[in-house]
Amino acid sequence: MPDMTYAQAIDFALGQAMADDPRIVILGEDVVMLRRELYVRFGPRRVRNTPISEAAFLAMGVGAAMAGLRPVVEIMMVDFIAVALDALLNQATKVRAFSGGRWNVPLVIRASCGGGYGDGGQHVQCLWGLLSSMPGLWVAVPSNPQDAAALMLSCLQAEDPVIFMEHKLLSDYWRDYLGGESRGTVAFDLPERGRIGPVDLPLQPLPPGKGAVMKEGSDLTMVSLGVGVHRCLEAAELLAARGIRAEVVDLRWAKPLDAELVASSVKKTGRLLVVDEDYTGYGLSGEVAALLAERDVKLAFGRVCTDGVIPYDIRREGQTLPNAERIERAALALMER
Repeated sequence: MPDMTYAQAIDFALGQAMADDPRIVILGEDVVMLRRELYVRFGPRRVRNTPISEAAFLAMGVGAAMAGLRPVVEIMMVDFIAVALDALLNQATKVRAFSGGRWNVPLVIRASCGGGYGDGGQHVQCLWGLLSSMPGLWVAVPSNPQDAAALMLSCLQAEDPVIFMEHKLLSDYWRDYLGGESRGTVAFDLPERGRIGPVDLPLQPLPPGKGAVMKEGSDLTMVSLGVGVHRCLEAAELLAARGIRAEVVDLRWAKPLDAELVASSVKKTGRLLVVDEDYTGYGLSGEVAALLAERDVKLAFGRVCTDGVIPYDIRREGQTLPNAERIERAALALMER
């Protein structure tokens, strides 16, 4: 059970899958540099640089998937997927339905997401709420190296398009780039357990739509994804000092959602706090609440999300994104209801 960083675990899964399946190829900007170990191992036919045109190379990935390959298309920041939405929203996610199941698009889109380092609202969004709203698309959001490797393996085995969301604060090469000499004033507030950890070998995929309880409790349930899971664990420690036992659930997938796991936890605690780095309106928090309402789960509900455009100033950004202090305040308010 070797220790790996978050990014190493993802690339380990890619290497294992590429060795087993010659149809898997990697396409994207600077992937020859970013995936240099895979480039050296598998060569330029399977790890290929593209021009800086997300609309062009994502559309190319859709066509390659329909032609029999299993492309991994890298979008450096998920914000940039906006310029390629036609290929994803109007093509990739609809091919199976429009062809009556005769065609499918086994495409993985690997995209970094998330803020916490002061890069402005065009570079630090999560957008899994927007992406999850598309029929025919899965969205994976791992919070630790073990899950990152296992979820990437699951995505690579999928027969339909999947977005694999890699939070920049968890990924070591992103942190090195964002907090290097040119950004020396940036400090990252992230527990070690999200950045590096043991990875079980041989690596096995995780079933789509299966979450996990990261910390057991009986007073309230906190549900999140990615870095939000670690913010919840931080807040749970603060709440424990007040005698409040919080349960923390890592969804792992924004879509499909593990509604049964959340319902089971909330039936025990009677309170639910959804922590979501994505936007408040029309997103993950509302979908979780709706799924529980459909199951007649009685609960007190709260949420801590990102409201409005994320500011560039890192101090204001820190007040806008979910953090342990905001989560603790919301949890305490929920306990009074």
